[in-house]
Formats: sequence, C-alpha cells, structure tokens
Amino acid sequence: MESQKLTVILGCTATGKTNVAVNLAHQINGEVISADSRQVYRGMDVGTGKDISEFTIDGLAIPHHLIDIIDAGEEYNVFEYQKDFLESYEGIQQRNNKAILCGGTGMYLEAVLKGYRLLDIPNNEALRKQLENKSEQELVEELSTFKELHNTTDSIERDRIVRAIEIAKFKQENKELINDFPKIDATIFGINFERAVIKERITSRLKHRLKNEGMIEEVEDLINSGVDPERLKFYGLEYKLITQFLLNEIDRKEMFEKLNIAIHQFSKRQATWFRKMERNGFDINWIDGNMPLQEKVDFIKEKI
Repeated sequence: MESQKLTVILGCTATGKTNVAVNLAHQINGEVISADSRQVYRGMDVGTGKDISEFTIDGLAIPHHLIDIIDAGEEYNVFEYQKDFLESYEGIQQRNNKAILCGGTGMYLEAVLKGYRLLDIPNNEALRKQLENKSEQELVEELSTFKELHNTTDSIERDRIVRAIEIAKFKQENKELINDFPKIDATIFGINFERAVIKERITSRLKHRLKNEGMIEEVEDLINSGVDPERLKFYGLEYKLITQFLLNEIDRKEMFEKLNIAIHQFSKRQATWFRKMERNGFDINWIDGNMPLQEKVDFIKEKI
C-alpha cells in the first residue's frame, strides 16, 4: 500500500496543542483526529479540555473526530481507539483532506505511530491446559523460542509467562492480522514550554475551570444523570477528586490542592513518555510554545 501522510501534534496538558492543530487544519484543508483517552466521552467536556469552541474559525467548523463518541461510564480501550482512528483516517483520505492527529495520550499516539495493528488477544484455554504442568523454567524456555521480542519482566510471575506465551503464539499464527496496518508517513511536532511555565499554565487553567467554566457542576451533572461515582473516580484527575469533593470525602481546599498536584504529576508523566518515544526512534520536531500561533502553524506547514 502506498504510504499516506499524517501530521501529528503532541504535547503535555495545557500547552495549547489543540489551538495549533485547529488553525493548521483551517489553513491546509485538514481534519483533526483526537488522541485523548478521555475526550471520547460525552458530557466530560470541561475536565478533559475539549474546548469545542476552538473548532470554529471565522464561522467555519473544523471537522474533528474521536471526540464525544461514547457515553461517560462506558468502557473504551486502546484497541477500540486504533480501530476508530483507522476508520476516521481512511475517511479523511477518501475526502482528499489532510489528517492531523492531536493529543497527549502517549499510548493512543503510539497505537497509530508504531505501525502495527493492536489486537485484543483472547485467552487460549487449550494452550493454558498444555502449559499448566510445566515448571516456570520450562515456561521461560518455551517463551524464548518465539522470535517475537518479549518483555524481560514477563519471566517474573508464572501467570505473566503463560500470558506472554499465549500472546506470542497468537501473533505468530495471525501475522496477517497484525501486519495489515496501513503505511502512514507521520511527521511529528511537539509543543513545548519550560517546566515552570507549564506548571503556571496548569494552575491558572485549573482555577479558571473551577471558577468560570463550571467544572464542578459538570461532574455533579454526570452523577445526577446516573453515572456511577466510582466510574468517575476511575477516570482520574478532575473526575476523581471533584467526585470525592461532591461526596464530602474531601473539602474544597483539599480538592484543589490535590488536583493541582495530580495534574502537574500527570504532565511530568506525559513529558517522560515523549522522551521515551524519542529514545525509541520517533523524531519529534519541538516547537517553542511561546512562539506566536501563526508562526507555529507556518513552521509546521514548511515541514509537511
């Protein structure tokens, strides 16, 4: 299959990557595909930073995908994301538009950029039966017979060794499923600020969302609509701590302080993930977040 192009704009939370992606799309006849693990949920708007209003420029709606595709409280995973991405991407190609992948969820970004199809591999009960009487050493030796590179930590626990063999065997027997991912020629850009600036932007944005954008009311509405509070806690960050506040498990001051710290920690984990991507061979063109918006867009346009 002929290689197809994709522009990727990534960055930590609060770096303004969506604004860059939308303005780029406006200028190059593009469509934006979200790479955010929580923006897929309807009704989770303020806390996930959807900023839907940003997708309209000069009265023109910029097409966007994989935002608001399932109800809050439902399950969604990286396997489904990859499938949904490919469906959106192929539609953009058919319309002869430019695809722009934008987000900060490293696992979702790599599900696209690594270039192989992820599979939700089922349990193989017959294989497990064959392996149940083998020693851990015998299992490790069997795992080592597969050419598929496996994680060295797989040999720590028996259950993980068995699961690793199960996955390796499935991949060996179903290569056509894994290798049918379309060839995508991706150019990756990252929006970057100094750590101190990101911290300031995160805290300022959090205060604004709590005071002016109704983030607490959003979580309250989700609970009143029937979403299980424990499910909201599972989504983490804003949804976990605001739910705890609404259930009187913590007070407002504690909620703000814990949430501010949690978002800073989340941002650091994102930065660590992106550095790991670079070590693994991904070429990220970093853009100074302090550059004027149009200069950022122009820089990207020159590279793609």
